[in-house]
Amino acid sequence: MTQQWSNVIPNLNEEAREAALLHQNQLTKPPGSLGVLEQLSLQLAAITGEVVPQLDKKAVIVMAGDHGVCEEGVSAFPAEVTPQMVLNFIHGGAAVNVLAREAGAQVVCVDVGVNAELNHPNLVTRKVRYGTSNMAKGAAMSREEALAAIQAGVDTVEELVRQGVRLFATGEMGIGNTTASAAILCAFTGMAPEDAVGRGTGIGDEQWQHKCDVVRQALACNQPQAEDALDVLAKVGGLEIAGLVGVILGAARHRAPVVIDGFISSAAALTAVRIAPEVHGYLIGSHLSDERGHRALLEELRLQAPLHLNMRLGEGTGAVILFQLIDAACRIMREMATFAQAGVSGQEDVK
Repeated sequence: MTQQWSNVIPNLNEEAREAALLHQNQLTKPPGSLGVLEQLSLQLAAITGEVVPQLDKKAVIVMAGDHGVCEEGVSAFPAEVTPQMVLNFIHGGAAVNVLAREAGAQVVCVDVGVNAELNHPNLVTRKVRYGTSNMAKGAAMSREEALAAIQAGVDTVEELVRQGVRLFATGEMGIGNTTASAAILCAFTGMAPEDAVGRGTGIGDEQWQHKCDVVRQALACNQPQAEDALDVLAKVGGLEIAGLVGVILGAARHRAPVVIDGFISSAAALTAVRIAPEVHGYLIGSHLSDERGHRALLEELRLQAPLHLNMRLGEGTGAVILFQLIDAACRIMREMATFAQAGVSGQEDVK
């Protein structure tokens, strides 16, 4: 599978990056003085092959799926919240909807594994199965199901690209998915559950320790192989996490930047990078989540998180906020005057 994806993901365009840097250095500012905005504009040029890309049409893809591990009592919320929140997304009432409207982005909600019958014209239905199995007692899903969920993400991106979307963000909904994400982090890095497991929806100390024990049990029961990313994903992952892996792979295939949200999205990103290392350059970090293991995931991914907002909601909320920084970076490159245009002396004019 790694070879399959390595063959279809294009190399970054280093000539466009260099041309963007040359243009950037002619703008009326000291070099590097806009910090992250300058870094973003260079990465966007390398991804798209355009010095000043037009990324006005953007979407956050919210993958939704249920987790059998909820049987173990790892969440403060019941599993029934997943389908309820999906309806909230498609009616425009969730936090990610509000923030997406502010950023001028569309929210695309995809049912890849919700344990309920959901039908709505605004819902993208690509259901692989009705939730995962309890990973504390066996594999969350089969390899074939994990592949099908990845394909659901790829297909969603393909459809949106045909509609003109050029910038993507990862979002998710699935009660129990911080447990799966912590297990993925532990499986890939060997980290102890106590260092990877966070509070999720807001559990107390006793339930947190139980959640750590459940992750430990899932790892012992399934023995996921770190060198086989699909094995890790199938055994201790989630359908919506697999769907996000597909979103990332699909976006990279189309030279589209993909902004990574918080802990769950970063677990998907790490899985995608382990499947196809070439996708790394297409990833843009957004925020540092309050989830315990997120910093470790970002370090493993070698991604910066420009925003530190003490958020831990998921849904794609942090990623959508970063859309506005991307807009600002593109606008600077497009509209800011050069030294020559403004009649301002540059560094080369100083004797």
